[in-house]
Amino acid sequence: MISFEEVKKHTAESDCWMVIHGQAYNLTTFLNDHPGGKRILLKNAGKDATAEFEKIHSKDILKHLSQDCLLGDVDPSSLPKVEGKQFTTAHLPPLSTMLNLDDFEKLAEKEMSKEAWAYYSSAGDDEITYKENHLAFRKYWLKPKVLVNVKHVDTSTTVLGTRTSVPFYVTATALGKLGHPEGEVVLTRACGTRNVIQMIPTLASCSLDELVAARTDSQTQWFQLYVNEDRELTRRLVERAKEKGCTALFVTVDAPQLGRREKDMRVKFVDDAPDVHHSDMNRNQGAGRAISSFIDSSLNWEDITWFKTITDLPIILKGVQSGEDAIHACLAGVSGIVVSNHGGRQLDTVFSAVDMLRLIVDELKQAGLENKLTILVDGGVRRGTDVYKCLALGAHAVGIGRPWLYAMSTYGQEGVERAMDLLKEELEMVMRLMGTPTIKDIRGDPHESSIGHQTKLNVSIFTILHTARDPIPSPSSRSVCQCLCATRE
Repeated sequence: MISFEEVKKHTAESDCWMVIHGQAYNLTTFLNDHPGGKRILLKNAGKDATAEFEKIHSKDILKHLSQDCLLGDVDPSSLPKVEGKQFTTAHLPPLSTMLNLDDFEKLAEKEMSKEAWAYYSSAGDDEITYKENHLAFRKYWLKPKVLVNVKHVDTSTTVLGTRTSVPFYVTATALGKLGHPEGEVVLTRACGTRNVIQMIPTLASCSLDELVAARTDSQTQWFQLYVNEDRELTRRLVERAKEKGCTALFVTVDAPQLGRREKDMRVKFVDDAPDVHHSDMNRNQGAGRAISSFIDSSLNWEDITWFKTITDLPIILKGVQSGEDAIHACLAGVSGIVVSNHGGRQLDTVFSAVDMLRLIVDELKQAGLENKLTILVDGGVRRGTDVYKCLALGAHAVGIGRPWLYAMSTYGQEGVERAMDLLKEELEMVMRLMGTPTIKDIRGDPHESSIGHQTKLNVSIFTILHTARDPIPSPSSRSVCQCLCATRE
């Protein structure tokens, strides 16, 4: 048995030892192969790195190390006593005082570490699109129908062949252990108790095995994929996701590189990276960029054809932001799209998700393709009215990310369940007041019977994008997309 005093002697780049979960490892030969770069390993050389390791990784990742790296067990009596911060809710307000999703966010900002808050809450550049994702819903006005029998309201629906209790799902969000020591399995358990679909992220803190093990027998999980430059690695990952029971593949297409998330960059995050990809990483630019250098920027439409040859899972393109690309996706034979600007975390000043949803659905209708794709949307959804508006505009379901993380980071599984219950209750109320007792009723005739759009707010967009010598086109005569194209011409 190795003494911790011996481990402490090996702190050089040429001789790097550390302790993880009570075992000593010699990582000298692994330094240059580490997905997160060698800097983080050297920072923990000669130390018990268990606490740092667990922030990001599952224990299963250690199986991927060469057996030559494992030196043996460390004498437990020689290890320093580490009093880690325990997850507790005792000091928090009663969970019943959380009345909406924003309440969890306000509390999370106070409770989370600076690094975790910066990663979860950051968005691209000046965060204009991030803010607009929320504000844009105010441009859409509901038009209720009265004297409808709404004694029984049913929020259940079918998405990609799966029956789910609500038309919203947990979309993929990375690094769950930044907010809770158990990480994304907390979301998995909450989804299981509430019959909500979960999208498993490529960059989860927990292993795929852990997330699958935490689900119930009847629970549905999808898999979100960042495409690696190593196509063989990508193929194996897709195959593994299917073997573990994931029922759909969501290929992220809006991230050939990560956006500038300056709030995150300023904290100069130095934690380790998830295990599924290999690359050198610049650790000075925040968690987002630090963990995503592996993403293949050459991804293109030909690769979508390749994906169809390696899996029979439904393929959904996540991050579509134009009608043209939506039509292309349909013609490429994918099963669906997620209308998304990555929560405002990528390119700033793009359209809000709900505005782009309206435009994309309109263009698909004009092309006669609106029934050929499953249309999902995410970005800025915080209220039952937001969910309703997305459905009325043509979405089959709505993805939500940050709010679940904030609920998890404050109250754990019970917090996530409470957040889901609140949103479902809001949606039930809206459906009843709108005279639409089922999801099918909401999606029946979006523009004429259930929702109106304050188009005059778009005039400011045209004014900004057109020069003084160009006439400002009328929104009623030309689509927003046409106007923007005219500007570029």
